[in-house]
Amino acid sequence: MRRLLLAVAVLVSLALGLLFGATPTSVLAALREPLSPAGLVLFQLRLPRVLLAFAVGGGLGLTGAALQALVRNPLADPYLLGLSGGAGLGAVLAIALSAGGPWAVPLAAFVGALGAIALVYRLSVVAGRRLDPRVLLLAGVVVGAFTGALMSAVITLAPATQLRNAFLWLLGGFGTASWQALAVYSAYAVVPAGLLILNARQLDLMALGEEPAQYLGADIERVKRIVYFAASLLTAASVAVCGIIGFVGLVVPHAMRRFVGPLHGRLLPAVFFASGAFLVLADTLARTVVRPLELPVGVVTALVGVPLFIALLRRSLR
Repeated sequence: MRRLLLAVAVLVSLALGLLFGATPTSVLAALREPLSPAGLVLFQLRLPRVLLAFAVGGGLGLTGAALQALVRNPLADPYLLGLSGGAGLGAVLAIALSAGGPWAVPLAAFVGALGAIALVYRLSVVAGRRLDPRVLLLAGVVVGAFTGALMSAVITLAPATQLRNAFLWLLGGFGTASWQALAVYSAYAVVPAGLLILNARQLDLMALGEEPAQYLGADIERVKRIVYFAASLLTAASVAVCGIIGFVGLVVPHAMRRFVGPLHGRLLPAVFFASGAFLVLADTLARTVVRPLELPVGVVTALVGVPLFIALLRRSLR
């Protein structure tokens, strides 16, 4: 029954994403004549955008659930480890320097995220090269604050014409979605997402604590490194194609734990589909609520995610 409800929610979100947008479009006319203006809007603009939003949402949800088990902190988020700061700094530099080419900003964001990954990892490896989750969180906060300060300096010094573009990118969105962007994201995301799902049993053990997990046969250090790097690469790919979108990896895993339970073998697939549906609905709202203008998706996820997270937190504390 729960799987059926989740499947219905996914299908409804995808349908709404295709039906509604900034420009009213007849889906029936698009299906009858794929090469008509309505068909081009549906198949070249909306469909890749909806699929990319679904894939990115699923990736962010997987990352949030995995990191919460890794650091044993229910407030862990894909952007808590400084990744958004590194990716944002790379993108803002590319925008400020007016880098040419459609992939200059995503590539710069991905390189910046990889740099943040390396720096956070280096800072958090202590006690005989052991990856300490507590130090990992602190290192992420420090790197995030440092890159945030650098971003502010770059934006302040950037030409006025580039200032709005930098702010819009930092707030996240799928305005540049395309079949090519979907293919590139999928190429980067399939392996790390698969690694997280394959380590579902190990995440169950890690959620119990390091000592119980070790007694039950888990290779603690290996699991920590695999999960950290897989989650980091998945987040970096997400930020590279759509900017910084928060709360997806924080809110949806909490909701799904109440829906399917804490075991990651069932939790991770449920989180992937629910997070994808959540981000598709958020993107649909961003496109339609003030059309023909478009809100940044990060604004919508924050406006929806904060009250939802507060409600979930209050219920969990009862």
